[in-house]
This record gives sequence, structure tokens and C-alpha cells, in this order.
Amino acid sequence: MSSDAGTSAAVATPTRIQALREAIALALPNKLVEVANHTGELTYEVAAEALPAVAAVLRDDAQLRFEMCMDVCGVDYLSHGRDEWNTQSATSSGFSRGVARGAPSSSTMAPGRRFAVVYHLLSISRNQRLRLRVFCADDEQPMVDSVTDIWASANWFEREAFDLYGILFRGHPDLRRLLTDYGFIGHPFRKDFPLSGNVEVRYDPEKGRVVYQPVSIEPRVLVPKVIRHDNRYNAELTAAPAASIAPVTPLIAPPPPAPPAPPAPPKPAPAKT
Repeated sequence: MSSDAGTSAAVATPTRIQALREAIALALPNKLVEVANHTGELTYEVAAEALPAVAAVLRDDAQLRFEMCMDVCGVDYLSHGRDEWNTQSATSSGFSRGVARGAPSSSTMAPGRRFAVVYHLLSISRNQRLRLRVFCADDEQPMVDSVTDIWASANWFEREAFDLYGILFRGHPDLRRLLTDYGFIGHPFRKDFPLSGNVEVRYDPEKGRVVYQPVSIEPRVLVPKVIRHDNRYNAELTAAPAASIAPVTPLIAPPPPAPPAPPAPPKPAPAKT
């Protein structure tokens, strides 16, 4: 075997993910920043001002051909990575998933890093997927360019992100609410939106119609009353072979065995004639 043949054999064939990564680097040099993840998928971050041009290249480049936008979703990173309660055990004060109304935010995130829009793209012709993320520069009035001119399927997806997160899409042909009711105030998927909402509806018999009123639900603190250890996840049960598992002592003792039945009386001997 020649040295050239040995060298070519030693070079590993790139995987589909590696080939896609190389194709993106050639088509969009210095335009995208790869986001690390543990799922074996490609996720890139793009600057908001470069979104329309990057989206057009992802759709039209012969080595990419992302013809379909499968989903557009909003993300609110207001409390990302922070817990509102003790997640390991219960405390004497309990824990709550509610949002403190009117409380100032203690977030220390950098400006322009609260709201993001994530695009899930599919290449039908090349059978490959890509995730694209863009952050909104303004946290008070988040806005990015619409991609409906590039992917028509993004129309209602962008309306949903606007309705639930309040993210504006510049150039959208019909940016209206999609899921919430007429006259709804606020955006329910934002992290600072109260879980119980702001208003509730009820039927008013005097007016003969459904009316809105301030929410009457009292905020609750959820406190677990009992924490039990689940024996099903014991190491000796999950790691040991089935034949070596000792029987588990039941929590409720079985009833005692019934007493033995008394012996039957002897039959009388037959009378002699």
C-alpha cells in the first residue's frame, strides 16, 4: 500500500453534522456564532440586523437549502438559571412558583439578552435541520425583522410569539394576537406575568353577559405535606439482577393466617345385632 493510500484511509469521513457545519462556515463566514449544546444538534446565534440576509442564504444556498421554517418561538431569559425556591427539599416556609407582583427585578443580565426568537429550520431536499437564535436588542420593546418574505409558514408562528411574549416583528403583514382573548392585557408567557393572571371572567345575570373583573384568586404557597422515599429507585433494586433481589417488606402487615379447623368428631361404631 502506498503512503497516499494510507493517508487517505486514515482520514475519517465527516459526519452529517460536521458536513453541515462546514457548509455553513463557507456560506456565511463570520456571520454566525455556534451555540454549545449537549443534544448533537446545530444551533447558531445571529445578530438581529443580519437576520434577513442570513435567512435568505440558509434558504437559497445549494449546500444548505433550508426550504421550510418548522417553528418560531419566543424565549424570555429573565430568570434563566435562578430558582425561586429550594429545589432539593421542603422548608418550613414552603416554596412558591408565583410571581411577586410589583417587585423590582433582581436580574443582572446584560441589556439586550432577555428576549430571543428561535427558528427551527428543515431542509427537505437534504434532510437536515438547524436551529437559529436571535436576541432582541431592546428589552423594553423587543423587536426583530419578520421572515415571512422568506418562509411564509412563519406568519402565524410570529403572531404567536407576539401574543405570548410581546415580541414585535418588523414588516409582518398582519401582526395581531392569535391565542389570547380580545382586549387581553399583557403577554402571558413573560416571566414577570403573574400565574393567576390579571383578570377573570364570570357570567353576570343582571347584565345577561360575560363580564371581566380583577382576578380573585389568592396567591398560594405550595408546601409538600409528606415526602416519601420511593423504594422503586433503590440502588439494590435497580442494579442487582432480578434473581438476587430480596423480597420487599410490605408497609402494611398481611393479616394473620386463619386458625386451623377443629378435627372432625369420630364416627360412632355401628351397633351389634
